[in-house]
Amino acid sequence: MKKNKITSITISVFIVLLVSFSLYVYEELTNNNSIFSYYETFGGDRKEIKILANSEIDDVIHLLNKNGELHCLPCFNALAYKKGYTKNIISGTIILEGRYSINSLINSLKVRKRDVGNLQIPENIRLIEDMIILIEDSIGYKRGELKSYLDTSSFLIANNWTMETLPAFFIPNTYELYTDVSVEEFLNKMNEEYKKIWNTERERKCDSLGITKIDVSILASIAEEEQDKRLDERSKIAGLYLNRLKNPNHFPYLQADPTVKFANKDFGIKQVLNKHLKIDNPYNTYKYKGLPPGPICIPSIQAIDAVLNAEKHDYYFMCAGSNGDGYHEFTSTNRDHNKKKRKFKKFQGFK
Repeated sequence: MKKNKITSITISVFIVLLVSFSLYVYEELTNNNSIFSYYETFGGDRKEIKILANSEIDDVIHLLNKNGELHCLPCFNALAYKKGYTKNIISGTIILEGRYSINSLINSLKVRKRDVGNLQIPENIRLIEDMIILIEDSIGYKRGELKSYLDTSSFLIANNWTMETLPAFFIPNTYELYTDVSVEEFLNKMNEEYKKIWNTERERKCDSLGITKIDVSILASIAEEEQDKRLDERSKIAGLYLNRLKNPNHFPYLQADPTVKFANKDFGIKQVLNKHLKIDNPYNTYKYKGLPPGPICIPSIQAIDAVLNAEKHDYYFMCAGSNGDGYHEFTSTNRDHNKKKRKFKKFQGFK
């Protein structure tokens, strides 16, 4: 009985000591005036600390020590773990000035406002690989991070995209994004923007043409590559290619020169020659029937609208104009087309 009483007293004393120690530790971690555990910027000055995306706790500690003194590192690590900060490090800029308890420091790291930046998606980028690299570099992803996500996640399949059609997904514009936006968040944002562009009116016009939204973007990319100076001519060019698509018996091949340049991956070609037409590539519309597998550039909204508002006419052929104003000459027959071509060659000879 006496032994049990001693054991009970010992346990009680231990609990009191444990509670006292816990209260002491809590006081140390939350008290700005603690002499053992605190953080203070050098000289008490204002410091701007930039935490990068995908940073780990050691990266944060390195930045803190670069701008001040962190006393009692084990205290910081223990409380950061307990408060869930080690698994939820937010990138962005934090402003620190003066002295902080360990607790208030971690709270500042956890609840600060996320930085916002701008991402510009330009029109007319030809290769999706270049578009992906531009996005990765602009947002701050590791090189290959976005590409890897697209290759391994279900995003493309779930949203009916392929790597070939993906240029239609990125709508040229300037977007405001959090600087620490995850790849998944970014793609969801782009998906929302894509749906905004394809409003009811544009979908109605697309349906009236009897083609898909992807087809519209493919034709828009061709019209954009055909005409980059006189934008008002794009709707006429779109009408020409729509005429060819609607008459597969007479025009089984689209025969769009910009697709041949894309197939050859040679965008400096001034004139498409027979040697360029020989390439065996599904983007070569002189060799493969119908539209190419995807857009040959990131089409602008203007080019998309040019297709949706394509001119109705009976033209099937075009060549560069002979008066040097940047417009094309349009004809309905191959015979007239050849006449215009000869006229243009003559014009070139006198330039």
